[in-house]
Amino acid sequence: MITEEKVKELLVDMESDLIERTISVKESKLGPAVCALSNDFPNHRKTGYILLGVHDDGRLAGMTWPDKELQAIGNVKTNGNVLPQPSMVVSSVFQFPEGEVVVIQVTPSFYPPVRYDGRCWIRIGPRRDKATIEEEKILIERRASYARTYDLVPALGARLDDLALEYFKSTYLPAAIDKDTLKENGRTLEQQLASLRFFDNKEQCPTNAGILIFGINPEFYLPGAYIQYVKFNGEQMNSDVAYEKKFSGALITELNSMDDFIKNIIIKERPVKIDSLKENSIRNYPFWALRELLMNAIMHRNYESNSPIYIYEFSNRIEIINPGGLFGDVNAQNFPNASDYRNVVLAEALKILGYVNRFNYGVKRAIDDLSKNGNGQPDFDLSLSTKFKVSIPINKNW
Repeated sequence: MITEEKVKELLVDMESDLIERTISVKESKLGPAVCALSNDFPNHRKTGYILLGVHDDGRLAGMTWPDKELQAIGNVKTNGNVLPQPSMVVSSVFQFPEGEVVVIQVTPSFYPPVRYDGRCWIRIGPRRDKATIEEEKILIERRASYARTYDLVPALGARLDDLALEYFKSTYLPAAIDKDTLKENGRTLEQQLASLRFFDNKEQCPTNAGILIFGINPEFYLPGAYIQYVKFNGEQMNSDVAYEKKFSGALITELNSMDDFIKNIIIKERPVKIDSLKENSIRNYPFWALRELLMNAIMHRNYESNSPIYIYEFSNRIEIINPGGLFGDVNAQNFPNASDYRNVVLAEALKILGYVNRFNYGVKRAIDDLSKNGNGQPDFDLSLSTKFKVSIPINKNW
């Protein structure tokens, strides 16, 4: 944790390009600042600092920081406008006679370029500005030298014509990149794909993320990249199978198909009498809870496994099982309050496509929706080292 002595050092250090000072807490100000320090264009590989409540010349602004504003500052990390999700910590409030100071610590990203609202920002000395095409290229090349997640690994043998590029150009690119950047000339299709981590420049092939999201036949390169739904007539797997369906293909189209399937096939609704004059409708499962838990499985599964995601619907519950247990900083003690990402590009893509609203929020929202709908608490089996399983009870009144 940062100390008061360290804060005093930062306040008087007017030369470092690792320090930004501001009196504004608007996201339009903080977002680009976090983005620029995450990109670490000078390659310092050191933590950057944003000092809130401090003028550009180092003078304290006499500000105070209530909890509500501190929470809003922290939302810059989780609301999904800075992608990939930044590694940042908001410090406690430091009190000085001239005013209070809050310090945001930003760690350089392993997965540049990082963007705020579709724009890539960098900081060199006193300058913070949108990165040029050449500056973005440097960040992309640097990324290849860092440790990478599996979705960033090149899908060796794959080619551009293995991707449904029309979806990338017409649907994904306009959602991921701001209009001004798109209007700029000079970016080839490969450069556009690489800047969003779907193409590996060194190997000249799509990444696994590119195959997963835009691949015409993802299973050819990633055999387990599909979702298997099975409906049983009873409460056990030895019951008769009533229906089966397999979801395969590019996630950019399959995600919408799964949305429709949950809404129109799995979700059931029926009227229940309240009294002789009134009736109410109840649902077996809340749509958003099932959707969030399925998106969680897609986002966090281990794609190195040849096993698919399974959705089993029984007469009294639904089970979702995906390869890959809890990952990184997440463990049985801090789940679901902590977050870490096995597939950073996939997590970013789900946010851009609108299937994730905020990071580290989906599971908690699903639990709340299930409780409100009358299903009770879902059962998360966190004891499985190679799998993640959630069992969702049917509405108690169904």
